[in-house]
Formats: sequence, structure tokens, C-alpha cells
Amino acid sequence: MKCGLRGLRVIDFSTEIAGPYATKLLADAGADVIKVEAPAGDPLRSWSASGADLRGEDGALFRFLNTSKRSIVGLPDEEGILPLVGGADLVVESFGPRVLDHLDLCERFPGLVLLSISPFGHRGPYAGRPSTEFTVQAECGSIAGRGLPVQPPIMAGGRITDWISGTFAAVAALAAVQRAQRTGQGEHVDFSMLEVMNIAATTYRDLMASLGGRPATRTPERTVEIPSIEPTADGWVGFTTNSRQQYLDFLVLIERPDLEDDGELATIAGRLARMDEWNEIVRAWTSRHTTAEVVERASALRIPVAPVNDGRSVFDHPQLIAREVFVENPGGGFLQPRPPYRMDGARPRAFAPAPKLGEHSGTIEAHDRPCRGIAPSGTSNPELPLAGIRIVDATAWWAGPSATHMLATLGADVIHLEAIQRLDGMRMAGGLFHRKPQWWEYSAVFLAANANKRGLTLDLDQEAGREIAKRLIGESDVFVENYSPRVVEKFGLDWASVHARNPRTIMVRMPAFGLSGPWRDNVGFAQTMEQMTGLAWLTGHVDDQPRIQRGPCDPLAGMHAAFAALVGLAEREATGRGSLLECTMVEGALNAAAEQLVEWSAYGAVLQRDGNRAPYAVPQGVYPCAGDEEWLALSIATDAQWRELATILGRPEWATAAPFASRERRRGSHDAIDDEIRRFAAGQDVEEAVARLLARGIPAARVVRGAEASGHPQLVARRFFEECTHPVVGTHPMTTVPFRFATQPAGWIRNPAPQVGEHNREILAEIVGLSDAEIDALEADEVIGTVPKGLG
Repeated sequence: MKCGLRGLRVIDFSTEIAGPYATKLLADAGADVIKVEAPAGDPLRSWSASGADLRGEDGALFRFLNTSKRSIVGLPDEEGILPLVGGADLVVESFGPRVLDHLDLCERFPGLVLLSISPFGHRGPYAGRPSTEFTVQAECGSIAGRGLPVQPPIMAGGRITDWISGTFAAVAALAAVQRAQRTGQGEHVDFSMLEVMNIAATTYRDLMASLGGRPATRTPERTVEIPSIEPTADGWVGFTTNSRQQYLDFLVLIERPDLEDDGELATIAGRLARMDEWNEIVRAWTSRHTTAEVVERASALRIPVAPVNDGRSVFDHPQLIAREVFVENPGGGFLQPRPPYRMDGARPRAFAPAPKLGEHSGTIEAHDRPCRGIAPSGTSNPELPLAGIRIVDATAWWAGPSATHMLATLGADVIHLEAIQRLDGMRMAGGLFHRKPQWWEYSAVFLAANANKRGLTLDLDQEAGREIAKRLIGESDVFVENYSPRVVEKFGLDWASVHARNPRTIMVRMPAFGLSGPWRDNVGFAQTMEQMTGLAWLTGHVDDQPRIQRGPCDPLAGMHAAFAALVGLAEREATGRGSLLECTMVEGALNAAAEQLVEWSAYGAVLQRDGNRAPYAVPQGVYPCAGDEEWLALSIATDAQWRELATILGRPEWATAAPFASRERRRGSHDAIDDEIRRFAAGQDVEEAVARLLARGIPAARVVRGAEASGHPQLVARRFFEECTHPVVGTHPMTTVPFRFATQPAGWIRNPAPQVGEHNREILAEIVGLSDAEIDALEADEVIGTVPKGLG
């Protein structure tokens, strides 16, 4: 049994998905999580997305999220609860702004870490605003960028905001706790779901717009990828062609190599301009073959590909079966995905069933936690949680770099590796600016996901490059990589080699599909994970096809890996030895898709995409207002909100009429309700419509364009964007992280993303101990360099 987070005590006041998923990650790693519930219990106890008859049992989603926790009934200020808080390392709450302010928890209990998860954060003009997961997606810029221009913009399905929030929040909280255990410095982590979705679901469109000079336009921002999800003879298959080579191989796959010379089709914009023609070409081939045939042929060409699964078919995937990804819930009755990482090939603890409401009331004693007299409100700018930790970052694209970016922002010295012969693939997105000198420095995702790092180029195809990498890793605390498994082994950077050189080094591996199984060496990106796990199945209009969510699975994988690295550091603190952490992208995505998986396994229900509608809020949708591309997002989560909406719509009789009396009944009348809302919105200024609705307590929002996010009043107030000056691309607003530490008022960005090879000399001299002459020789042999090969 691994030590993991054993001995860490967490008091969890949160409900629904985000907070409980954060504390599930902690519990899975060995923490003692005590769930403190109101007398009615967490609402998810009685929830099923398909409306299944629970027969008095707790819902499957609740049981998944609350595995291995304990439950007591109480409120934060009740006698008996505060002593538990005082003995805890971490308190997690989702009450909303100002609810706990009167308790002064951080002042009362120095050294305590308090994690507050809310839609907009606890400070700023939007704090406490009525909202749902859907309106947060609208505010952050996510919805505006997804879908066909001829259709209304579309949300990412599966409540992805909540799952990503829980993952990011777990990282922030655990890092703060580890600092508190080391120094006594407590913290208030003010977490914003709006900010996390701006990171995860807009692909940094605001930065891209800034790099391009912010051209004035009101044309639809939303687009789709092609090729992406395509029909087959028996279902749907998903492709990803992020690189030029993958596109050329795709032409070979569909037996149209003659199109290689069509320069327009070789570009994303060109294919979109000729979408009907392109789709006809592609689907003429895909529709003649079964999904299995297409997957086999595309895999042989190393094209990222996957079947587009739903909550039922995902259980039949051969890779997931071979790796035994699905395990029985500890309480029995259904299968669920296992935790999203493995430590040295095992899980840190044995799991226990989710608790019954109040099962452990009266049985839990308060811990005596040493108080070192340091409160967050009294200290500004203490050392960051990961100060003194060195990380070698051999990752590319977005998933891996997002993990190491978070660790760098939290204080680690992160050294990002690439080679002048083979740059980080995400730099190629700078090709949009190919007429500029050093265009490879203009990738918005690279710039955002690699801030606060240092850059080193090393040609690992040369023995000298491999030897330097091994020496550098041996002098580091953590080595993170997302090469395909066979490449790492070819370079001699496998776990056995790393561990032999330095037994204290932690290795985090981020393969797409795992280190074992028939898909071990297949290529996969975020889009592939969305296609394979069912997340794409839940995204899209009913009369359209499944659509990818456009990115969330990259930072989702990244935060699972960052969390695993922190668990590895805790394990090393207890044992003195490093660990191998295997964090597969697909298994992280499966955890975020858990609701539809457990609905099938527990109740035999296959959830379906439903446009912008959802079972947890009725009505819900986007509605056109006055002006070009101005959309109102509206979401009714409670019957009280419905009664207010009925009045505003001029239909007061609907407030209590039988067809509208409950959320379930309103689903059957959704079309009629939508007609009334469209009439209400038509011709109105969207901001005025939002203000009217909010004044009555109704969750509503303008659908914000991702390219305008840095001007959002809430994001401005919370300083989520910071001005960052890069020596090549200039000064631009840059996203930071989706939380604020009370002790970190000065901002998060310390330095911009590195230029190619920018820190070669200082790293090789400072850490590896090379002389100037040795470094000159490496440069002459192109083992290192600062100018990419073959890019002009």
C-alpha cells in the first residue's frame, strides 16, 4: 500500500460535482475526507440524469463521486463542526461568496487551507450572480466558438465545466496544503469556474485575437473541425489532423492522394470555405466502411482516430478492456472508471463505498493539528508552494505543457525541452503568422501554456543530447513526458533508467492510451479523447452530428498529471523514494465522462446529446437578441426561477400550470417555452435582457465571444489576464490560473514563454556543469540551438 496522502484530513462542505470531484481525487490518494452535509443531504444523492427510479438508494453519480469518504450531518457554525475544521488540513466549500465570512476560518485556524469553489469567484462584480454551468460556459467564451455558423452556438455537453473545475481545484488545494504542512502558512484559495473554462474551452482565442491586432468583426466566431467526426457504415468515427503529415496521411487513407497539390484544401480555412465539397469527398469513402475498418486503417497510418462512443459502447473498447479501466463501484451495482493515474502500477489505497447520509455522525474526533501562528491575511507573497522543485518538461502540444505550466506557476523551476530539428508541435500554430519573422513564436497556446518556464533545446537523436537529458533529469525532482511509449524507450529515458540514475526522481508519463494494451502506441489528442469517451457524443444539436468539445481534454489531462505529480511528491516525502506516475489522457477523460458511464452501467440508460438543453435545467438555451451575433443564454435550475421567468414572459398562468409545474414536466413543453423566450429576446438589447432576468434571480448571460474575454468585467476585476511582454511577439493580455491565493496579490506571471533555446547556456552551465567550450561544441554539432531547422 502506498502512503500517498495518508494522514491528510479534509472537511468537505461542497455539493454537486466540482467540489466532490476535487475531494474524490484526494480521497482516492489516501486522504481522510469527511463530507459534512445539511440534513437534506447533497442533492446528488437523489439525482439521475436519465430520471431512473433510485428506489430509495443514493444515485450512482453520487456514489462514484463520494467513494471512500465519511459523512456527518451538520452546518459549518454548529457545535461540534468547528473543532473538526480546526483539526483539518483542508476545508472545501461551495456555498458562495460571504456565506462563511462570519466564521473567519483562516484567521481562527492559522495554517488551514480553505478552498472556495464558485462560478465567478468570491470577489468582483459578478460574485454571487445567479448562474448555472451553462451560463458560465456562455460568459467564458466557450459557447460562442463552437458549432456551424448557420446554427445557434452550442455548449460542450456532459457538464464538463464542473469536472474540469474539480480537477484544477484539487491541484491548487493540494499544493497549498503541502506548503502549509512544510511552513505553517495557511491559505484561502478563491477558485473561479468562469476562469477555468476560459482556459479549457476557448483555446486562448483572446490571445490569438490580440496577436492578430484584434480585427473588428461581428461574423460568427464558431467553427467546426474538418475532418473530425465522420459517418461510417455503422456509426461514427473521429479523426484529428493537427499536423501537415497527418493531413497528407489522411488523403492516403480516403484514397485521394491527388488532392495533395490542392493548397487551399491543405488549410483549415480552405476546407471550411469548401465544406460541402470536402465533406462529400470524405464521406464518400468513410460511409463505405465500418467504424472498425476505418480505425484499423487509420491507426496503421498513425492518424489519430477513435470510434465515437456513447455511454454504452465505450465499455466495449478493446484498449479499455485490456487495461481493466472499468472497476466495480465499492458499494456494488455498477461499473465506474478507475482513478485517472496509477502509481508504480498500483492505486494508492483500497476503496470503500460512498457513505450513507450521516453514517459517521458522532464517530469522528477532531485532530490536533500543530498551529504555527501564520494566517494568510497577515502575510503577503510568501514562497510559492513548489519553490525549490525542479522539473524537466519533455512534453509537447497542450496536455503535457498545461500540467507543467501549472506546476511552474506554483513556483517550480520548469525546463521545457524541444529540439531545433523538431520543435514542440504547438509552435506550428504560429503558422497563421508565417509572414512574420520567427513566426514559430506566435502560437497562442504555446505562449500561454509555457509561461514561467525556461527553454532548452536538445537533439535526443544524438548520443550527446541523450546524455545531457539523463544528467539533467538526474538533477531534477520530477520528469514529465508525453512521448509515445516506444519513443521514450528508444531514447533510454524509461522508468528503470531514470530511477537507476536518481531514486528520488519522480517520473510522470502521459501516454494517450496507456503503457500497455493494444492501443499502447496509437497517437491521440484531446479531440481523440472526446470522441472515444462519449464527451463528443453529448455535444451537438439534436438534428446534427456529434461534435468535439474543442480542447477541454487537454488541460483536463494536464491537471490530472499535475495532481499525480503532487501525490508523488507527498509519497517521496514519506518514503524518500521517487515514483512512476502513469497518467493516461483517455482515463482522465473517462472520469470526466463518468455521469453517462454510470447511467448506462447502473440503469441501462444511454444519455443523448440535446443541443443546449439539459436535464438539470429546464428551460435552457440561447436566443437571438438585437444586433449581429448577440445571443442571450438562459438556464432555469429551480421551480422558483421558473415562476419568475413565467411572469417576465407575460405568462403568469404558466408558473403553476400542470405542464410546467416541475423540471421534468417542463421538458415535455420545452419547444413551446422556447418560442416564448425567443419572442421575449427578439429585438432586445442583450445586456438589458440579461439585467432584467438577473434582477429576478434568473441565471442569464450574454454569450461572450472568446476573442473579447480579456475585457470581461469579472475577469478584469480579478486580474485573471495579466499583461505579458515577450521579446518577439510584444505585450499582450495573458491568462493566468483560475484561482487567487490570498497571499499572492502581485500576480502569477513571472516571465513569458521561452523562445527556442533561450536558456540553453544558463541551464547547461548552471545545472549540468558544462563549460563555454563544451556548450559551443554542442551548438556546432546542432545538439542545441536557437534557430529551428527547415522553417526559414
